[in-house]
Amino acid sequence: MLAAIVVVGVVTLSTGTISVAPLDVARTLLGNGSRITNFAVLDLRLPRVLIAILVGAALGMSGAVFQSLSRNPLGSPDVIGFNYGATTGGLLVLLVFGGSVLSVSAGALIGGLVTALLVYVLAWQKGVRGTRLVLVGIGISAILQALNFYLIVNAKIADVARATVWITGSLNNLGWDHVWPVLIALVVVVPALLAGSRRLNMLEMGDDAAAALGVPVERSRLFLIIAGTAATAVATAAAGPIAFVALTAPQLAKRVTRAPGAGILPAAWMGALLVLAADFVAQRVAGAGTLPVGVATAAVGGVYLGWLLRRSRR
Repeated sequence: MLAAIVVVGVVTLSTGTISVAPLDVARTLLGNGSRITNFAVLDLRLPRVLIAILVGAALGMSGAVFQSLSRNPLGSPDVIGFNYGATTGGLLVLLVFGGSVLSVSAGALIGGLVTALLVYVLAWQKGVRGTRLVLVGIGISAILQALNFYLIVNAKIADVARATVWITGSLNNLGWDHVWPVLIALVVVVPALLAGSRRLNMLEMGDDAAAALGVPVERSRLFLIIAGTAATAVATAAAGPIAFVALTAPQLAKRVTRAPGAGILPAAWMGALLVLAADFVAQRVAGAGTLPVGVATAAVGGVYLGWLLRRSRR
């Protein structure tokens, strides 16, 4: 998966209005490029590629955490409402308060965390069970979707155009000033997720077995929910709610690795690969246009969800 990320990344950096040979891409990344290759590769394309990788990895890890906690392949943050919570927080800042990029990111992060805590409290019944977490999350996501549409319908036309692109999930017009906040946030979030991965693997065996092995069940579950929500909120803050990546990446990674456990790191690599490849396809399909990456991931993810439901039914 890492090799595939490198290949797709180099191809993405090579193609566009200004074509750059793969060897010239390597030279440019090593600091030996010409003025035009530095502009095309380093200034225009590399920030977008890095954001795609970081956002995809965050969504993949978040999906792995929630699917493992709920013990359900549908228990991803874009199904149980945490993506919509982050979207609501961002839209409130964007449409109501007219905030900057940084404030929209902060609003998305706060919205995702508040939604996670709300779902956790409502799903509590002598502990939190996977099915109950999913069902409560689906109900909260429906309410948040309605609120998001209400905010858009009652906003100014200029703000609506900006918000519509953002809620679809887009990497357009993102530069180096967008890379650093995502990178810094993930430097904090990723170690927290990896630190909780051992407890997560034990929780997969059931609450009783985990408690017998000395795991503080509810405290660990709450910590993992907050860390997983922070990961999806960071991704949403950077590029909007990119659909279905958190749902599909962990499952595809499990089928590739055939390994037990939550598989947080393989899910991260698969999520990065999916977003990077989807953005490459979206750019090629749109031609001179600006097709959001969320459109491509939704098309692939919708087919995958249908296959998953059919397989579960069988």
